[in-house]
Amino acid sequence: MSSCQNLLFSRLNNLSSLSLSSWERCFSLLTIFVASSGLSVTGVVTAISTNALMEQLRLKYQQRPWTETLKLVYFCMDNPLRRPVSNAPDGPLLSCMEKIEKTLNAKSMFSVMDTLELLSRQKGLTVHVSPSGTACYITSMMFYVEIQLEKDGDVMDVKLAHFEEAPVVCDDLVQLLRMKNYDAFGKILEDLSNMYQIPGNSKMKAKGYLALQALEKDLYSMSLLDRTQDLNRVTEVLNGKVGHLVPRTGGTPMNIEFYISPYQVLEAELNQGSQVCGTKTVVTIESTDALHKLPLSPLIVDPRAGEDSNPAFLQLTDELSMDLPALFVLKFHKPVPMSLSSIEEIQRLTGIQISGLKLAPLYELIVQSTLKEKCSEDLSTNKSCFLVSLPDCPKHCYFINKGSEKSDLAGALVSKIPFSHPKCVPDVIEILRHQVAYNTLISSCVSEKHINEDDSELLYFEVVPDKNSSFSVFFLHPVKENLACVVIDVITSREVQCHLHLNPQDPTLNSSDDFIARAVKRCMSVPVVMRAVFRNAAKVKADSETQDMDMEQQPEPQLEQTTDSNSLKESLSGAGQQDWVVTDKPNNTDSTKENLSTAKLEALGDNREEK
Repeated sequence: MSSCQNLLFSRLNNLSSLSLSSWERCFSLLTIFVASSGLSVTGVVTAISTNALMEQLRLKYQQRPWTETLKLVYFCMDNPLRRPVSNAPDGPLLSCMEKIEKTLNAKSMFSVMDTLELLSRQKGLTVHVSPSGTACYITSMMFYVEIQLEKDGDVMDVKLAHFEEAPVVCDDLVQLLRMKNYDAFGKILEDLSNMYQIPGNSKMKAKGYLALQALEKDLYSMSLLDRTQDLNRVTEVLNGKVGHLVPRTGGTPMNIEFYISPYQVLEAELNQGSQVCGTKTVVTIESTDALHKLPLSPLIVDPRAGEDSNPAFLQLTDELSMDLPALFVLKFHKPVPMSLSSIEEIQRLTGIQISGLKLAPLYELIVQSTLKEKCSEDLSTNKSCFLVSLPDCPKHCYFINKGSEKSDLAGALVSKIPFSHPKCVPDVIEILRHQVAYNTLISSCVSEKHINEDDSELLYFEVVPDKNSSFSVFFLHPVKENLACVVIDVITSREVQCHLHLNPQDPTLNSSDDFIARAVKRCMSVPVVMRAVFRNAAKVKADSETQDMDMEQQPEPQLEQTTDSNSLKESLSGAGQQDWVVTDKPNNTDSTKENLSTAKLEALGDNREEK
């Protein structure tokens, strides 16, 4: 009998108190997986007959003392089963057992313990159960997690203790286990283990943890610089030196939220009580092959002692630092498409190269990332034309010109940013804000809907990358057949400049550069801005047609007015005609206010009034 079969029998012995519905689910899963592995379903079912199995187990252990059974249990705990290779014959059975244990609803203390044991061993951790059976200890060389359970399996308390530190109650872990969110709990165990993956003995690993604590204290001090009592979260996310910083609590690492789009803000306002999260990064430490000088104590003495409200840092002396085979990292939940110029700027700030980068056209990376986020199913990323539907407007078709791998248009997916000193974090956060704001505008033109055939009712646009952080949107003039263009230059995450270019002989679109720039900053959506531009142009066209109709309906002038009329025509020549042309242009002050109000309603609603 193989080790996997022994494991199967032992698990079934422990599951002998399951309800009938649970056994039915177990049997269904077991039948499917055994059949898929090429084994005999009938033979396995006969071998694991419940009555025969229980009788066999009773006969085997009735003559053995309890102390020997305890030794066997602890031996099994200290020697976790290794996951077999995919082509091993026991692989399907082990996979089957894992699915069975996940399918069962943990309602008893034993079933909860069994789930925690399986999860911990998958993460390479050791599990011990207290003699009373109500406490579970998940341990490693550098930390342990203590879980207290009720008799019915409900979680009472969870404590986390790092190396040579007193245990601390972790409410976040308590909530995860009470909700039976074992995947999230397992991710936290994995993050805790990775935090200590520094080469060396326990003292060296403890120094790495000490360096991380020092970094977290400095970052928290910087986050308090501009914080006031009435400062809201969105303002802190978009303008704080280190964004909206949430300190590490229990097993959840410190994270920084540094950008949130206007539509995410509106979603949060419309759904009161919901916490809409922007783009975040996690602060942690990782091992490296080379040694790096990392601080072991906080370097900020007085956060407001520096110039320009920047904190003053102590010199990184040998007494305050240590050479460790590790680096601090800002790690992203999802890789961020970044331009090559932004990557090089970050590397100049940190003095450390970002490894593992694969260069590709930046727009191609933005399109791929957006499709993965918006679509539940895999779509072809070779598509360049996307349909965008907006209310009260013809559908837009956006052609994304992905450019090439030239230096000014290339980029890479960045998963983490290494650094060794806290002083570079604010500048890195500002670069990240700038990049994500730019990505937000480009991704607003991407949709899971692709164009399949020509449609005369579509409004066609082409998005073309320019140098640095600017791009152009080309489209046909709504009245004439000439091309028009809006150039959008993202200066920073908070400053955008726009320029509308028309053929000199084409009529105005009644949208000034200032109006377009304000609309972009309010919604950060190219389709919404272009809808506002086309609506303003439609109003101009309608007003012009109305004036023409009024002119046609006017009575013929009397004979005695001919002289005055001829005099008026002569006065419209030269400078007079120039004044007529200027008058035909939109008034920047009044038109901007009126059109901006329209754009606010179109893009974000009345809740986004500009202050």
